[in-house]
Amino acid sequence: MVREKTPSAQETFLQMAQAAGLRGRLLVTIGLLILVRLGVFIPIPGIDRERFGNLLGNTTNASIVGFLDIFTGGGISALGIFALGILPFINASIIMQLLASAIPSLEDLQKNEGEAGRRRISQITRYVALGWAIIQSLGITLGLLVANGIISRSFFPIAETVLALTAGSMFVMWISELITERGIGNGASLLIFVNIVAVLPKTLGNTISYAQNGGREAIAQVIVLLLVFLTMIVGIVFIQEGTRRIPIISARRQVGRRVYRERTNYLPLRLNQGGVMPIIFASAVLFLPASLAGFIPGQGTAKNIINRIAVAIQPGSWLYIVVYLLLILFFSYFYTSLISNPDDMSQNLKKMGASIPSIRPGKATRDYLEKVLNRLTFLGAIFLGLVATIPTLVESAIPAGTTVFSGFGATSLLILVGVAIDTAKQIQTYVISQRYEGMVKQ
Repeated sequence: MVREKTPSAQETFLQMAQAAGLRGRLLVTIGLLILVRLGVFIPIPGIDRERFGNLLGNTTNASIVGFLDIFTGGGISALGIFALGILPFINASIIMQLLASAIPSLEDLQKNEGEAGRRRISQITRYVALGWAIIQSLGITLGLLVANGIISRSFFPIAETVLALTAGSMFVMWISELITERGIGNGASLLIFVNIVAVLPKTLGNTISYAQNGGREAIAQVIVLLLVFLTMIVGIVFIQEGTRRIPIISARRQVGRRVYRERTNYLPLRLNQGGVMPIIFASAVLFLPASLAGFIPGQGTAKNIINRIAVAIQPGSWLYIVVYLLLILFFSYFYTSLISNPDDMSQNLKKMGASIPSIRPGKATRDYLEKVLNRLTFLGAIFLGLVATIPTLVESAIPAGTTVFSGFGATSLLILVGVAIDTAKQIQTYVISQRYEGMVKQ
């Protein structure tokens, strides 16, 4: 069997320029991403910008807003109509996937109804995202803006702000689906990728300023952080590309008078089945108490409890690292259970007349694949957690109050590298498919 050669980077870019279909998808993607970035800076009417800027500079809400800005590209601090960005849709996806594993009817829609079931799940996810966007918009408006006198307490300014934030979030969700369908795919991930890249110039500027003004010690700290980040990039690529190849043997077949001999092939199982999604979901869950503490008005008992939890799991603390690792481990196993089903894999091998050497078909094959997947998921999750937490430990050595790499930590790095790898693979898939189409036409 002749294996199709994967195109090199130079060949990929050349065919990207020559292929009209791929070129159109790239232009659509770039245009939609630019549109989202412009919408971040369209201001919501009726906001006292000066007072809001003073609020971010003088209260603890600045750290919460700073984290949310990672996923919105500065949307929360700019307080534009796209301030919420893709966050409600991500939270809705978490909720739906947790419900799908707990509610049999949703699980049946997801696994057994095919394309119609997936469309139904997507439609329900949109409604959940709408509800979550309304809740987040109300939280920001009442807990952050009204409580601090940034907008008036009358009905119409509050309704106007909530409507603008909710509509902007739904528009961003629609754009992400357009990128997935008519662009190069991975719409939600690409939006997060662009938002993180958008804050990089400011982050690098703060880091350079810190190195220039802090003397030799500051320069040494920045160099150490850069080396750690480069090492993490290598580790992330290893996690994303690592696979366990399980040998499978196809049985001898006879078609008419022709006999086909046994063939040996491989079943590739990825070390990290969930990609960057466990990191995104773990980060969203981890900073949920901080968001609630900042956006709940008043000083009641509930807010005090949530505030204590938020302070206890702030980045840099040991509890933060432990909870972060546990969440990554949970979402890695959760995603693996959604993507790879050992029972389905064993049945498909049996239907194809293939088997794993020394493993009997049926239940033995299912148990073997389940054991291998559990081990791979555990190793991948631990490695992913280490990559996510080591830069946090290194950053803790830098004096408090500095702005070096502020807002750009291991989470941002993991998302950037993971989305870049997935997008490159998606583009290469289009290039190979168009190469085949050209061969057929000839």
